[in-house]
Amino acid sequence: MRQKIRFEKNIKNNMLTILESSEVDPGVVMPLLEEDYSLEEAIKASKEGLRSFSQLIRTRGFFPTSDLCEKLFEMTKDFFLNEAEENIIVEYDDVEAFPKEEKFQLEDEDVELDKILEEDGDTKEDEMKEIDSEDDTPKFTPEDTSEHEN
Repeated sequence: MRQKIRFEKNIKNNMLTILESSEVDPGVVMPLLEEDYSLEEAIKASKEGLRSFSQLIRTRGFFPTSDLCEKLFEMTKDFFLNEAEENIIVEYDDVEAFPKEEKFQLEDEDVELDKILEEDGDTKEDEMKEIDSEDDTPKFTPEDTSEHEN
């Protein structure tokens, strides 16, 4: 899911507003959240580091994952230092949270399936007849009191 997190400074009121919106369908963006914070506290938390920043922005309504907090922190460092900059948009796709898969390749030492099939696939006719010679039909005796009798 693609998300856009917008940080807006209101220097006059000493407020920071975080607006979160998400792409619910291709081309359809839906607003999800609007949270207000003290601008002074946000600037202070940003200067103190990732942990303070994460603790400040995480609330009941807005609780970004650790990797998203890290990205928000990195992308907004300069934003908080620059008083003239009034807003910034951070785009995030939750696919970024998943580790990249390594492409699987057989190594020379790996056993190939064809070799295994050649070795184990050679069954003699007599062995097959011996396996199938037993009668698999269930047999019941009058003494059998199991519930599957009839």
